[in-house]
Amino acid sequence: MTGDVALEPVARRPAARHPRAAFLEALPVVGAFVLVALFIALPLASVIFEAFKDGAGAFAATFADGYALSAIGLTLFVTAITVVCNTAFGIIAAWTVTKYRFPGKALLVSLIDLPLTVSPVVAGLAILLAFGEHTPIGAWLSDHGIRVAFALPGIVLATIFVTFPYVARELIAFMQEHGRELEESALLLGANVWQTLWRVTLPAARWALLDGVLLCNARAMGEFGAVSVISGRIRGQTMTIPLDVEALYDDGMLTNAFALALSLAVVTIALSLVRSHLQRERKRVEAEYVPDFQI
Repeated sequence: MTGDVALEPVARRPAARHPRAAFLEALPVVGAFVLVALFIALPLASVIFEAFKDGAGAFAATFADGYALSAIGLTLFVTAITVVCNTAFGIIAAWTVTKYRFPGKALLVSLIDLPLTVSPVVAGLAILLAFGEHTPIGAWLSDHGIRVAFALPGIVLATIFVTFPYVARELIAFMQEHGRELEESALLLGANVWQTLWRVTLPAARWALLDGVLLCNARAMGEFGAVSVISGRIRGQTMTIPLDVEALYDDGMLTNAFALALSLAVVTIALSLVRSHLQRERKRVEAEYVPDFQI
């Protein structure tokens, strides 16, 4: 008597891909690397080369110049004020837009996004026309000892205007995605509005908040157009790093110009790397977050 024999399926070998298909699949990746090298790596390498072309001593001497130190100090000071103001504004705006229903919400969101569509030069000109010494508001402020145009307040206003959407947009996107369930639960447990904001909403949105702060910081440090119009370009007084880089380049001091430009590029690249790390960390811990409702 013949027994039954179980036949095992024969494993098929993967069909060999056509060389043309493999080339077409690799083409987008190669193209992306070429574009990154052409538009990012090559200009950055050129800046590094020009900054150190005359030696490390000439590079270091740039940061001993009084005008350069003034530009660095002014940039850091304006950036700090801008980040603080836009963080506070972003939290309030995001909370208002996502947690409340009110007439004009769409208009408010459009106004928040307005600086992203307006040219920075136009923004600087608008501030100049509103707060210049020949305008009613500017004249009144000047009579009371407050000068906005061609002074620190104008630079701060221009930088805040062009950067204030970043924190708000990040927080609005996060809060819209996660809904209002956590806040409603906290309110049912006896928390008031401010306790809900500080104990529930902001801890959950901390990664989005940090992401927006880093974007705002990088944008504020590199702002040129609006500050160029409102600052008056007074050397040693109202010149930020981008403006000083242009002035040095126009004066033929290429090593100094590229040294300052490189320092600004290093800071912004570092902020971008930190932001990328935070985004990865955010994805890892968001699903594990458990809010603390103990008020």
